[in-house]
Amino acid sequence: MQLNTIKPAVGSTKNRKRIGRGVGSGHGKTATKGHKGQKARSGGSVKPGFEGGQMPMHRRLPKRGFTPLSKKDYALVNLCQLEVFEAGSVIDAEALLKSGIISGVRDGIKVLATGDITRALTIKAHKFSASAREKITAAGGSIEEI
Repeated sequence: MQLNTIKPAVGSTKNRKRIGRGVGSGHGKTATKGHKGQKARSGGSVKPGFEGGQMPMHRRLPKRGFTPLSKKDYALVNLCQLEVFEAGSVIDAEALLKSGIISGVRDGIKVLATGDITRALTIKAHKFSASAREKITAAGGSIEEI
C-alpha cells in the first residue's frame, strides 16, 4: 500500500451539484429554478409566515398571557420527600441538594404539604405553605424562614 493509491470507499463520497454550468451538466439553463416567477428571480423568496398578502396566521390569532418580570421560581419540596432524613436533623438547602431532592435553589425553596411527616425536623426554607407549617409543628418539628 502506498499513499498515492489510497482512495475513499466506493459510494462514500459524492460530487457536489454544480448548477448553471451549461446544458451538458443537466443543471444548466434555468439552473434548477424552473421557469419565471418570484422564486426564479435573484434574491426572490418569501419570508417564513408570508401567505401571499393574506393576513398571516400569527397576526390573525389573538395574543394571550404575559410573563411577569417579578415572578419568583421556587424549588418545590413536598413533606413526603423529607422522610429520608433522620429525626432531629436540620434540613437546609445544602442537605436538600446533597440528598438529590432538589437540583438547584433558584429564587428560593418552598415547602409544600403534600404527604405526611412523622419525624421532628428543623426545616430552613424561604417559604412554607400554611398547611405545611401545621403538619411540621404537629409532628414536633420547627420552622426557620431564611
